[in-house]
Amino acid sequence: MLNAVVAVRWLDDLQRALEPWPWAYTGAVLCLLALAAWLANFVTKRVLLRGLRGLINRLPGGAAHGGRGSNVMRVVSRLANVVPSQVIAAGITVVPDLPPPLVAFVIGACQAWAILTVTLAISHALDAANDIYERRPDARNKPIKGYLQVGKIVIFVIAGLSIVATLAGVDLRYLVTGLGAATAVLMLIFQDTILSLVASVQISGDGRVRLGDWIEMPSQNADGDVIDIALHTITVQNFDKTITTIPTKKLVTESFKNWRGMQEAGGRRIKRALYLDQHSVGFVDAPMLARLEQFAVLGDYLRDKQAELQQWNAGLQAKGMAAVNARRVTNLGTFRAYVERYLAQHPGIHTDMTLLVRQLQPTTEGLPLEIYCFTRTTAWGEYEGIQSDVFDHLLATLPAFGLRVFQASSDAMLMAGQQRLAAAE
Repeated sequence: MLNAVVAVRWLDDLQRALEPWPWAYTGAVLCLLALAAWLANFVTKRVLLRGLRGLINRLPGGAAHGGRGSNVMRVVSRLANVVPSQVIAAGITVVPDLPPPLVAFVIGACQAWAILTVTLAISHALDAANDIYERRPDARNKPIKGYLQVGKIVIFVIAGLSIVATLAGVDLRYLVTGLGAATAVLMLIFQDTILSLVASVQISGDGRVRLGDWIEMPSQNADGDVIDIALHTITVQNFDKTITTIPTKKLVTESFKNWRGMQEAGGRRIKRALYLDQHSVGFVDAPMLARLEQFAVLGDYLRDKQAELQQWNAGLQAKGMAAVNARRVTNLGTFRAYVERYLAQHPGIHTDMTLLVRQLQPTTEGLPLEIYCFTRTTAWGEYEGIQSDVFDHLLATLPAFGLRVFQASSDAMLMAGQQRLAAAE
């Protein structure tokens, strides 16, 4: 109280001393007001904020480590900017000889600055809330970034209206009422935002896309991992390290493939066919049978098959049927049995999932023998390595069964003909 009295007396003495110069006292008071605003800003940022920053840096995940504390400091820094503006708004009223419209404008400008500063602080607070939320284990399944962006839009719209109302000197309620007629225009302007918000709610609700998912959307040239889910866009890092942004609403209106199910199942499908030359398919003769019996995985198959065929053929002989009606082992059937057993014993093949070796409809490319199974890993590199290992082995094993791979430019038929001519000679 005593300091305030002393200050008033000092100002009275200053006013009497500068009385010969009418604007000198006004300028001096304005300089003192600017000095007071500067001191308020200095004390707030250099003393209070420095102490607060040191406290936050000592906390786990603080600003010094790029954690959520950095966003907290942005919030506090923004709020600190309100202090000098309020000092000016309070002090401008005591500056003598200023025109009332100028005083009203300065006060309005300070209030508008305070509104903008608080709005930016709230925006940083929402960013900090998102950082804290993303540390939760289930955050990737239910991202809230899109909702926070909608909140930011609403806050900035309200702040913009408040600033206009403050500078214009009108009540905010009247300004909002006057905008009622422009609702249709605003709906048109924010059409994409509204559609994106609806799409974000659907995506978050049914979990069709989550952070880290591998999605494939050819219409948008996207094939990679989802690295960001925002209000208007979904950001995908393709496997060639390029970045594709997909409008959020496209994930609701257009089809795409999400590979999350494959990753969660723990097995990745192999579905590839060997195209065999149909001319190489035939019955297994005695020399080939002796050679195939050396394959350990075929021991039980050949033994059981021969017992089955002997029993069948014995029944035919009892009925007096010709030997042409007898059943015999084929090289292709034996090879199918070999592939099934080879895959069942392969350490990289998931035996608890579907495992098939089947013939498909013959084509001009040959007879497709399709291998349908799942690997134990979903990692791309390991999957390709297992798949290549399997087919390398099968291609190298085919000649032992008397089978050949068909290919359009193959000279296998010519070589087979030459071999038959050489054998005849």
